[in-house]
Amino acid sequence: MFSRRTEWKLTPNRFTQAQQQIRASREEILDLTLSNPTKAELHYDEEAIMQALIQPEALEYDPQPKGLISARQAVATYYRQQHEEFDVNPESLVLTTSTSEGYSYVFRLICNPEDEILVPKPSYPLFEFLADLQDVKLVPYPLLYDHGWQIDFPTLYKAVSHRTRAVVVVHANNPTGSYVSSTEREQLNNFCREYGLSLIVDEVFLDYAHDGAMRQTFASNTAVLTFTLSGLSKISALPQMKMAWLVTSGPEAQVDTALSRLEVIADTYLSVNTPMQLALPALLDQRKQVQPLLLDRTRANLEELDRQLARQKSCQRLALEGGWYAVLRVPATQSDEELAIDILRKTNVLVHPGHFYDFATDGYLIVSLITPTQMFRRGMSSVLDLLNA
Repeated sequence: MFSRRTEWKLTPNRFTQAQQQIRASREEILDLTLSNPTKAELHYDEEAIMQALIQPEALEYDPQPKGLISARQAVATYYRQQHEEFDVNPESLVLTTSTSEGYSYVFRLICNPEDEILVPKPSYPLFEFLADLQDVKLVPYPLLYDHGWQIDFPTLYKAVSHRTRAVVVVHANNPTGSYVSSTEREQLNNFCREYGLSLIVDEVFLDYAHDGAMRQTFASNTAVLTFTLSGLSKISALPQMKMAWLVTSGPEAQVDTALSRLEVIADTYLSVNTPMQLALPALLDQRKQVQPLLLDRTRANLEELDRQLARQKSCQRLALEGGWYAVLRVPATQSDEELAIDILRKTNVLVHPGHFYDFATDGYLIVSLITPTQMFRRGMSSVLDLLNA
């Protein structure tokens, strides 16, 4: 009765079951996995946000496959203000309700059933579900750690096949916090050019560099056909507003063909609603207020984490450049899932096991740096006390 593409294991895993048991007992949980900025005790300009959603034009229906030109111009303005080295042509933009939808558009555009996409490992565990739904096969390539994260290019070359259609990079990566360096960017372009592949670049965390130095967006990449995804969820910390976009760049002939086909895909779904498109200029403007708050929070929590780590010897923090997460290397005395469950049951602190993000070996925990600082301080103290007992 149901398709094979949805044959996922839907029963809760042991880690989820442990969370459910603690919550059922109504005991307090210190959640160090917080990814929802609207729950992170930040100050939003509520009046400006709500006012942006009250516009008479929202009562009119004007279906535009790529999105309203005023909304696409607002995205172009964001790139011009935030990333001064490049002007994005609004005609190269397609609006979507989420980056997940943007991925699905691109997968449908470039892949036939059972074609392959190269994806980084470790990274956010979203790609598997998206690939299943689009009948695409994922082939992982590793990120290696040596005083920082790097793409393993020898393994990337070994992973390519006649079915490969694209390489996914996450800039900055979630959860490693690593950006694609300028050298890696050049190598990726050479790799894609050699094998006739596209680049798919997830830039939702691009603006959150901890050193304050803005990284170059792949929306300016013209060497190979490139699809750059981002959206309000992280840029303005407004995941509930469901607005994202897809920028297509590269050789002119390929871009023209890609955009013509993407327009038909977008026209088929017409998923982006008018009120959000009209509100987009004001909602993008909210980043100027909320991004400094989030960067202050991540830096404060990093300082607190490093202060606590300096008082012990069994755990260490891996280097990171941006994003909202930190990776801890911990003694691999048991599986990461067993360790996370043990921490939860003994301390009521929630952390993510590394295998959730496809770390190749045990010995890694992931914590969120946007957690309210008081909660972060208490939670990390309990975790490190347990690990050093």
